Amino acid sequence: MLRAVIEKFQKGDFDVRNEERCRPGKKFEDAELQALLKEDDGHTQEHLAEQLNVDQSTVSRCLKAMGKIIKVGRWVPHELTDRQQENRKIVCEMLIVRYKRKSYLHRIGTDDEKWIYFENPKRNRSYVDPEKPSKSIARPNHFGPRQCCVFSGFRRDQSIFYELLKPGETVNTDRYM
Repeated sequence: MLRAVIEKFQKGDFDVRNEERCRPGKKFEDAELQALLKEDDGHTQEHLAEQLNVDQSTVSRCLKAMGKIIKVGRWVPHELTDRQQENRKIVCEMLIVRYKRKSYLHRIGTDDEKWIYFENPKRNRSYVDPEKPSKSIARPNHFGPRQCCVFSGFRRDQSIFYELLKPGETVNTDRYM
């Protein structure tokens, strides 16, 4: 470097400003990246970089320049089958008819159960435009061997109870009524 400056001065060029340097050309077009994202916007930057034969930081800069941001998919409730939806509708209609005949709500004891899962799957991330929502993903079926259930409720006499059920143990009306 110093030798090049000395040679420059010996030739009579005393300009010490840095010369303009141009950036190397793009190794890929944004359209290629856009096509990969359109195919599946859930790819990681590393995977996209591997597909385009460039560095991950290059993909990151291009995604930022394109205005893409990463969003985590939202869980939505389990998808109900048509039969399950119909059963819920029938039960609701029966309860409404029953309530219109005679009030029964004051006699109800309620309960609730909370399943605790030991295997939590990760939600998918995707690159989307800021104004677009993230993908909605149906919650996977967790019913497997690694879970437990906390059952709680109150009875007509206002006593509150709770119980930690053993794995595989079921809740039925014979047990609590």
